[in-house]
Amino acid sequence: MNDETIHWADVIAEQVLSRGKKHTVASGITPSGAIHIGNMREVVTADAIFKALRDKGADVRLIYIADTYDPLRKVYPFLSKEYENHVGKPLSGIPCPCGSHGSYAEHFLIPFIEALHMLGIRPEVYRADELYKEGKYVEAIKKALLSRDAIARILIEVSGRELEPDWSPFNPICSECGRLNSTKVTGFDMEKETVDYVCKCGKEGTVSMKGGGKLTWRVDWPARWPIFGTTVEPFGKDHATAGGSYDTGKRISREIYDYEPPYPIVYEWIMLKGKGAMHSSTGLAISINEMLDIVPPEVLRYLIIRQRPEKHIEFDPGLALLNLVDEYDGIEGDKRAYQLSQTEGIKPTDVPFRHMVTAVQIAQDRGFDYLLTVLERSGYDTSDKAAIGQRANNARNWLEKYAPSFVKFKVQEMLPPQVKSFTKQQKKALEILAEELELGMTGQEIHDNMYRVAQDAGLDGKKVFETVYLALLGLKSGPRAGHFLASLDKDFVVRRFKEASG
Repeated sequence: MNDETIHWADVIAEQVLSRGKKHTVASGITPSGAIHIGNMREVVTADAIFKALRDKGADVRLIYIADTYDPLRKVYPFLSKEYENHVGKPLSGIPCPCGSHGSYAEHFLIPFIEALHMLGIRPEVYRADELYKEGKYVEAIKKALLSRDAIARILIEVSGRELEPDWSPFNPICSECGRLNSTKVTGFDMEKETVDYVCKCGKEGTVSMKGGGKLTWRVDWPARWPIFGTTVEPFGKDHATAGGSYDTGKRISREIYDYEPPYPIVYEWIMLKGKGAMHSSTGLAISINEMLDIVPPEVLRYLIIRQRPEKHIEFDPGLALLNLVDEYDGIEGDKRAYQLSQTEGIKPTDVPFRHMVTAVQIAQDRGFDYLLTVLERSGYDTSDKAAIGQRANNARNWLEKYAPSFVKFKVQEMLPPQVKSFTKQQKKALEILAEELELGMTGQEIHDNMYRVAQDAGLDGKKVFETVYLALLGLKSGPRAGHFLASLDKDFVVRRFKEASG
């Protein structure tokens, strides 16, 4: 997408505005496991539309609905065996895996909301269990129960699947076993607002429509649209397949709830390079909080916002991440995507991520003040210490978790043994470099000078760079030589080169 192309968020905003000026952009998820960057595409897409609509003067709000009343489907790999006793129960009524949160749902939801705030996304957050218990769904439940046959016909016609004769759009929660995936509706009372049920555990009982159960997903989704006045909603391609939940939801919304369905934004998956689509249930995922340890929040937004929703994103947390941050820092590519990626947090430092990766390895564990000295040697402004600290932490975490081995290095305190095999030409090159560095040079000047040094010493350029790295790191390659040498203590480098050329 070039600078002249209108950004996809603005295109969608214009189409949405043709329906009116007042809008609710909705997003949501079931907090059944760690909420990863694959899930993040939905909420970042929603936020981009929200901001594009707001920029165009719309009366718009952004909401996030957590499906905390959904049942636990199975015992996921990250859970202990004791959770077998909780399969089928609402996530909001299951114990927290770590014991520090009010429920299983909150265990995964709270870190996600914190991550959203770091990303500059502040939606109105609603929890499904609270909505049901507050009675927000009562009228929708009544309408669904009375229209059971019409809804069943829509589901059969659109999805092509057969329904059991006793199918109901409402799933009561058993007062005995606490499950909502093992009950069947046997009757209901509109005046009392109650539903009768029988459960596989043998219990028969009556529950209130106010929190005593929930609508099945394909009915719950369209039922919430008029409750919140939803006009725009992104969702994954799994919901958009022919006969899928959006196809059935459109008809249920119009024919049962008399509500025009929201403008749909279908998004593709974020794939983990070489491993496929991310799923928290399989363990193939990187959590948003984990990503925010290694990438500035505005860059994580940029990863998603620069790409059209219908195109899949292949995420590579390795070397490609350096290129992504450099692209963002240089404001190359789509400037509108850059604008929509801004957060209200710490403004990013001018120090490129790639150079910060070099600087933190030079500074090692000598403290923050020494890191500032390393950066100042390369000519960077270090006045914004908060921004530098954030990016330095990102760089260290990236080095520890995802950096390829060839990016890592350690400046050797003692003369590396490899220098013993240096040729006369290599020693000559180091001798010339030592003399010139004593005079004082910028990183760019050092880089530009390396090829002339190679010529004077009778070597090819590649061999000079290799010689420099071997003398300092004991490796044949390393970070960009000019800025690397400028970042080191000048007296140390001169002494090392003289010693190695001895």
